[in-house]
Amino acid sequence: MGQKSTWSKGRFQAMAVPPSGPQKTFLNTCLKLCRRAAGASTMLPSLVVSALFILLTLVLANGARRLLDRLVKDSFMRLLLQEAIAAFELCACCFELIIVADNFGVSAYGIFLFLLTIWWAFNWGDATACPYTHIEDVVLGNTDIRTAVLISAFELAGGMISFKYVQLLWSLEISETHRDRAFGECFTDLQVPVLYGAAIEGTATCLCRIASNALSEFKPRFSTAIDSFISTSLVVAAFDYSGGYFNPVLATSLKYGCRGNTLIEHVVVYWVGASLGAVASVFVYQHPTVQKLLFGHKEKEE
Repeated sequence: MGQKSTWSKGRFQAMAVPPSGPQKTFLNTCLKLCRRAAGASTMLPSLVVSALFILLTLVLANGARRLLDRLVKDSFMRLLLQEAIAAFELCACCFELIIVADNFGVSAYGIFLFLLTIWWAFNWGDATACPYTHIEDVVLGNTDIRTAVLISAFELAGGMISFKYVQLLWSLEISETHRDRAFGECFTDLQVPVLYGAAIEGTATCLCRIASNALSEFKPRFSTAIDSFISTSLVVAAFDYSGGYFNPVLATSLKYGCRGNTLIEHVVVYWVGASLGAVASVFVYQHPTVQKLLFGHKEKEE
């Protein structure tokens, strides 16, 4: 169908070059053994495989967090590693959402993403896996630039490492939808001019952050689900234009080096655009007009 073929061309494919020589022979031998062990000759339903892949990632990340809480006593180092784990989990799951979007459509993608964001809200603790939240903290005077850069570096490392994990599991080709994806060529998701893409990422990020801040103050029932619904809706709305990342680490982990954009263009859209949107949200949210619109004539508690 038309939409599916469009996504297959441009939607997040793996960013790697196939190995050659002895490495390729060794890898192929390992993959054959793994496929036999996994019973890959009988393909499981593809959507079930994607769900199990995501579930496995969630279990591994949750186990890593528990282990981290037991072993690492220094609170700042624990936070750095929690951010790396959260970024790894986020990016690995979103790599698999590639498969879901390509083969089962944006509706299935949105449902998975909605449920995942609720899970992450309850399990990540203080981690965000997103650099611009730390930029917001710098603007608000809650942290310094050096700390924000260090945390962001750990997030980026976690996100980039996730690709090797995904590549290994995709290489098993347990389902038809994973066939030839581990070493496939990737293409940019940006389908509009660079400045338009940056505006889309920035505006949607700003709206997401304003909604999150308002919900954290209102504290309505099911606030986590409401927040998840808003962010997922914005992602789906931007899906066919910029890809709807709203997170520089996620965008770079999935799309850095893909054909169709230069490094500068990638940075402008996914780092500068989203970060400016996040910073703008701080000032927009604090503006008296917005406060009056959100809270009416109710006096906010000191």
